[in-house]
Amino acid sequence: MSVDFSLDYFALFDLPRRFRLDEAALDRAWHALQIEVHPDQHASSGGMCGALAGSSRVNEAYTALKKPITRAQCLLELAGMSLDAIIGNVVAPEYLLEQLEWREAVEEARATNDVDALEQLMLRLQIRTDGIITQLAEQLDDRHDLEAAADSVRRLMFLDKLRLGIANALAALDH
Repeated sequence: MSVDFSLDYFALFDLPRRFRLDEAALDRAWHALQIEVHPDQHASSGGMCGALAGSSRVNEAYTALKKPITRAQCLLELAGMSLDAIIGNVVAPEYLLEQLEWREAVEEARATNDVDALEQLMLRLQIRTDGIITQLAEQLDDRHDLEAAADSVRRLMFLDKLRLGIANALAALDH
């Protein structure tokens, strides 16, 4: 196997370290690497364990780069910011108030079994998420503002948990 698995995820797929990612190029690179490292390719040469580890690393890298939150975390870590610094810093009071308002709206809709309200919250949440992803691209690729990007990642992490909560509430009401 000629793949260097010590490379960062971007280098592994021969992609530039940018938040704005050519997803088609990522998909093509993943597919090509999967063929190269697939365990079946190495069964006869005794390299099965290495191939399994390599295939796992390729899938891990692909999954991380495919999702905006983890792609941003990778970029921040490559820039020298620890994961603890990314997710652990104190957030602005207005952001805490926004979180509280979202949670109250979800809880109210859930308590009254209001599917329409939950669906509207999901739509608003997607619009808010898309806006933060756009900001994140500007912060990382254009301005190289790591602190602002870390704050955006924290916000996206909260919104992702909120999305899951709304999806679970909707699923529970469908039954």
